[in-house]
Amino acid sequence: MSAAQSRPLERSLDFRRSGVRLLRMVTPGAPELALLLAVLAAGTASVALAVVIPKILGHATDVVVSGATNPGGVDFREVGESLGLVLALITVSASLTWLQLRLAAELVQRVGHRLRETAQTKLARLPLTYFDRQPRGEILSRTTNDIDNITQTLQQASVQIMRALLTLIGVLAMMVWISPLLALVVLATVPVSVLGAVLIGRRAQPQFVRQWDVTGKLNGHVEEMYTGHAEVVVFGRKDEAVRTFEEHNEALYASSFKAQFISGFIQPAMTFVGNLNYVLIAIVGGLRVASGTLSIGDVQAFVQYSFEFNGPITQIAAMANLLQSGVASAERVFELLDADEESADPTEKTDRPERAARGGKVAGRVSFEKVAFSYEAAKPLIKDLSLSVEPGQTVAIVGPTGAGKTTLVNLLMRFYEVTGGRITLDGVDISTLSRGELRSGIGMVLQDTWLFGGTIADNIAYGVSGDVSRERVVEAAMATHADRFIRTLPDGYDTVVDEEGGGLSAGEKQLLTIARAFLVEPSILVLDEATSSVDTRTEVLIQRAMSSLREGRTSFVIAHRLSTIRDADVILVMEAGHIVEQGTHDALLASGGAYARLYASQFAAAAA
Repeated sequence: MSAAQSRPLERSLDFRRSGVRLLRMVTPGAPELALLLAVLAAGTASVALAVVIPKILGHATDVVVSGATNPGGVDFREVGESLGLVLALITVSASLTWLQLRLAAELVQRVGHRLRETAQTKLARLPLTYFDRQPRGEILSRTTNDIDNITQTLQQASVQIMRALLTLIGVLAMMVWISPLLALVVLATVPVSVLGAVLIGRRAQPQFVRQWDVTGKLNGHVEEMYTGHAEVVVFGRKDEAVRTFEEHNEALYASSFKAQFISGFIQPAMTFVGNLNYVLIAIVGGLRVASGTLSIGDVQAFVQYSFEFNGPITQIAAMANLLQSGVASAERVFELLDADEESADPTEKTDRPERAARGGKVAGRVSFEKVAFSYEAAKPLIKDLSLSVEPGQTVAIVGPTGAGKTTLVNLLMRFYEVTGGRITLDGVDISTLSRGELRSGIGMVLQDTWLFGGTIADNIAYGVSGDVSRERVVEAAMATHADRFIRTLPDGYDTVVDEEGGGLSAGEKQLLTIARAFLVEPSILVLDEATSSVDTRTEVLIQRAMSSLREGRTSFVIAHRLSTIRDADVILVMEAGHIVEQGTHDALLASGGAYARLYASQFAAAAA
C-alpha cells in the first residue's frame, strides 16, 4: 500500500508547510527571480495607477457640486481634465496588467516545466522497492494530474492573489488618507471575514485531500483494467471491474462535491460582511458630511474604495478552494519527491587493471559471499548464501516459487541492495561500482516481456547506445529465429508496435527481447524464464542459439522447465532463500535429492 493510501484521508498532511514549499519553487534561480520581480513591478504600478482613480473622480464630483452652488457655475474644463487623466490612467493600468499576466504565465509554465523534470529525475533515482509498493496508476496520477493541477492553481491564483494583496495595501492607504475614522470602521469587519474564511477552509481542506487521493486510486484502477483487459474479459470480471470503478467514481464525486460545496460558502460570507461595511460607511460618512468634516466627493471615493477593499478579500476567499486543491496536489507530489532514493553511486573511480587489459570488458567472475537479504527486516529471505561462478560458466537456478531465484539475480543487478555480506564482480565489490558501470556488461531477458513504442528494429536495438546498422539488427533476429515472423509483418522490421506489443503473440514479443539481448553482446547473461512463452520447437532452436551466445560468457538461467538446463555447468537448487543442492544435472539426479524430486514431479505431471 502506498504512503498516500495508508495515511488518513480525513486531514491534510501539512497545508501550511506544503503551501510555503510550493511558493518557494517560484524563485529558485536568478532568471526566474528577475521574472518574478518584473511581475511584481508591473502589478504594483498597475494597481497604484488604478487606486488613485476614485480619488480623482471624487475631486471631479466636488468640482461639480461646488459649481452648482456657486454663481460662476461648473468648471467643465477642470472636470474634463480630471476625466481625461482618469482615461489615461485606465489605459496605462490595463496595459501594465496585460504585461503582468504575460510575464506571470511564463513564470508559472517555467515552474511547471521544472517540476515535471524534477519528478522525472526523481523517478529515475527511486529504488525498485518503491515501484513494487506503488500502483502504476497512482504514480502516473501524481506526475500528470497533480502537477497539472498545481500549474493551473499557480496560473489562476498567483496574479489574482498578488493583485488582491497590492490592492488591499493601496486602497487601505487611500482610505486612511481620506478618513482615518471610516478606515477603522472598514477594518473592524476584517477579522470577522478572515475568521469565517479560515473556519470554512479548515472544513473544506480534508475533502480536497481526499479528492486527489481518490483520483489517484481511480486512475490506478483504470490503468490496471486497461492493461489487463483480456484477463478481465476471459475471467468474467467485467461487472466487478465496473462496480469497482463506480465505487471510486462515486467516492470522487462525493469528495469533490463536498470540497466545492463547503468552500463555496466563503464568497457569500464575504459578501454579507461587505454589505455590512457599506451600511456603516453610509451612516458614518453621512454624519461626517453633515458636520462639514468630509466632502461629498470624499465620501463617494471612500464608498468606491470600500468596494475595492472588500473585493480583494472576497476574491482571495473565493480562491480558497482552488488554493486548497492545488496544495493538496502539491502534498502528493512532494511525497513522491521526498521518497527515499537509491544509495548514491561512488564518486571515486577505482583503477581496474584487469578490465583495462581486456579493453574495459567484464570477465564475468561472480562471487556471493555470505549474502543476506530481506524485503522486510522481520522476514529474512536469503541468509548466509555463498556462491562462486567462474567466467564462461552457465549457472542454472531452480526451485519452487518464492525460493529467491529472481531475488538472487536482482541483487546481482543491484535492483535491491544486500542487507549482509557482499557480491563481487571480477573481485570488485559491486557496491563500489556505479550502477551504470555494473549493468553495462549485463544482458537480461525477463519472463515478462516489454516493448517500447516504435519499430521492430528500434526495439531490438534498444539496448545498444548510438546508431546500430540494420545488418546487425537482422543478424541478431536471425540468431534468435525472430527474422522469419518479422518478415511476415506488414512493414517487416519497420513495423510500428506500441508498448503493449499489440498484434504480436507473447512468444513473438519474447523473441524480440531475446534478440535485444543478443545484440548487446554482454559479458554476463541473465535469462529469467526467457523461453516460457515460445513453442517447444522454437524453444529448442533458441536453446541452440543461446548455447553459442553463452560461449565465453557467464550466464545465469532461471528455469522451471528442468529439461532446458541439462547442459548447465552447475545447477543451484534453492529453497526458502538457501542453496540446498548444487551440481551438474546428472550428479543431482543420481543423488536423489531435491532436484531429483523436482525433475521426477515434472515428468510425472506430464505423463498424468
